[in-house]
Formats: sequence, C-alpha cells, structure tokens
Amino acid sequence: MSENTNIKVPFFCPSIGKEEQEAVLEVMKSGWLTTGKITEKFEKEFSAFIGSKHALAVNSNTSGMILAMEACGVKKGKAIITTPYTFVSTATTAIHLGADVFFADTEKETYSIDPEKIEDLLRKDTEHKICAIVPVHIAGNLCNMKKINELAKKYSTNENKIYVIEDAAHSFPSKTENGYSGTLGDIGVFSFYATKTITTGEGGMITTNNETFAKRMNIMRLHGMDRTTWDRYTNPKATWEYDIVDSGYKFNLPDILSAIGREQLKKAEDFRIKRTHIAEKYNKEFSKYDFLQIPPTSEGNSWHLYLIQLKKDKLNCTRTDFAKELQENGLGISMHFIPLFHFSYWKNKYKDFIPSNYPNANNHYENTITLPLWPEMTKEMIDKVINTVIQIGKKHYVC
Repeated sequence: MSENTNIKVPFFCPSIGKEEQEAVLEVMKSGWLTTGKITEKFEKEFSAFIGSKHALAVNSNTSGMILAMEACGVKKGKAIITTPYTFVSTATTAIHLGADVFFADTEKETYSIDPEKIEDLLRKDTEHKICAIVPVHIAGNLCNMKKINELAKKYSTNENKIYVIEDAAHSFPSKTENGYSGTLGDIGVFSFYATKTITTGEGGMITTNNETFAKRMNIMRLHGMDRTTWDRYTNPKATWEYDIVDSGYKFNLPDILSAIGREQLKKAEDFRIKRTHIAEKYNKEFSKYDFLQIPPTSEGNSWHLYLIQLKKDKLNCTRTDFAKELQENGLGISMHFIPLFHFSYWKNKYKDFIPSNYPNANNHYENTITLPLWPEMTKEMIDKVINTVIQIGKKHYVC
C-alpha cells in the first residue's frame, strides 16, 4: 500500500448524483414544494422496501421518536428504558413528553444495549412506570431484538403495556432473517440526516405494522389536523374545512426533500455493498495488529459507521491523543458516542447517572474512534485510512 501522505480523507461525503438533482428540479417546477404526492410516493416505496404496512415521512429522526413515543403512551408519570451510549435525542424525546428515562448499560463486547440490564430495570419497576424500551442499533449493528421483545412481553400487564421502539437511525438497510431493522419491534424510526446511509439532508421515516399507531402518528405529525395539506388542496372538499383533534406538531417532510429520498432509496443496496467492501478491507488489515480491535458485527450489518477500538494496554497514548494525530495526518474522524452521563444536563437531572454505573458504555467511549466510511471513497483514500491508523498505532505500541 502506498503512503498517500498528501491525501485528505473527509469523515463523510454524501453520494448525491444527477438523479437527485433532476428530481429536486422537477419538484421545483411543479409549484408544490411542501408535503404532497412525492412524499406519499416516498412513503409507499420505503414501506415496500422494508416490508412494513405503514411508513410516515418526518423532518427528522428526533421528530419521529417523539411521535412514536407519544403513540406508545410515553408521558408524565411514565418512563422509557434506553442506552446511555447514543445521541442525546434518543433520551430527550422522552423528556419533551414529560416522562423519565432509565438507562441500561451496553453489552461488554458490543455497543448494543444489554438485555440483562434492561431486565434488571424492569424487575425494579414496581410502580409500572416503564411503557417503552428503546434499543439503539449503533453503527448498523442490530441489538438483540428477540430477547428485548420477549422482555417487553414478559413484563407487560393489562394495565401497563410495554412497547419496543427501535431507534434505527444508524441501521438502514440492516436485515436479519426476521426482517429489516425498523420492523422488529412495535415501531421503528430512521434518520436521513446528511451523514446517514441514505440522505434527504434532514429527514426521517417511521415504520410500523400497527394501524392504531400509524393513524395516531399521522394526525400528530401535522398539528393534530384531520386532513393533510395535500388532501386539502387536491380534494373537491373545501380547503378550509378541517378539524384539529389534538395538540399536534409540525413534523412533516416536504416534497423537495422526499424527491432526494426516493432517488437515494433506489441506490440503498448499492451503497450498502460499497460500504461493506470498505469495512471488510479495514477488518482484514486492522485485525493483523493486537493494539486494535475491529468492530463487532451482527447479522445483516449495514455498516453505517466503522468504529475501531484501541487496546489501551497496548498503547502509550490516550484515545484522544490518537484521534488528534489522525486529524493532523489528514483524516476526518468522529466519536460515536459521548455517553449521556458525561453531559451537564443529564448529570444534573439524575444524580446516580455516573460513569461508574455504566462501565461498558464508558469503556467503549474511552477507546473508540469512528473512521471514514462512505460509498464513494477511492482506493487511495481507503489506503490512507489504513496506513495512517497502523502507523500511529505502531508509533505508540508498548508491547
């Protein structure tokens, strides 16, 4: 492999082509930019792709999580269980609804929430506050959905049903023999943020097979209105005739973004194959060195991110120092994730929410770096990432 010392490798570049540009232009020419027929087509195509009965386009994963939780009864006096090893919105969505958040540590060998820790919390929930479990599929790897669904069923009562809401922001199109992520619980919520496996710039999608949930989320997605904007302006019924049935939100995805999403959806499998090819190259080279731990991988991993772990007993530098050297050598990198117990808001809200109570999540954080992984990376870029990581590791290798 060549040294490629002058090459800069961005952390991520979206794969946007002529098809997306032309699709946006068509929407602009149509005169209808907000949520309409293009978004409806995007929802139907996504639903068909993933195998869910319903798909609802929203303006972000965060919006989708609020709608999903609200539909599942998350409110004041209730609580959810999720992982501290996630982006902050997974938990703050429950706070916005007035609920509490209980946190379960990750598994020691993976970044996924630990079902045993979930059950510990369910056993202690004598007040029956917990009404939803929110597993987060980190980096494209899937949590143990079979066990999590079993726990939700086991601890549900006639008075307090526990639902499973998949935070699938990282996991399109991860697939198991039981189906795609987002169809393995009661509701799934995806992200189409700029760095995700497919993008609309900003946006997301909710999937469910539950008719009641779908109807509720559809109404709450747009002000609690009983008619969509598209229906009001295309149906013979007067545009001003509608009812507000609840205090809803403004979470709809406009056609101009859905146009991008439809074209990205067509390329999703090709993108996955390319990311998998790059990840396999990384795995092959990094597994040769005992100061590196390649990422755990589950069935159907979509390889949204590549999380490399440093073995701190083999290196004389910290993860932060290692990361800075990667940046100084032209690599765009990130950290997934800073566990929520390191943030001021959460430390102040829950006094026992401290690193020592979540040793696995904290250990992952202290030793993990997210490397560049996107479909259009060139061979030179891939080689640059591999060479740079290995060279810095060798420089700090102690045994």
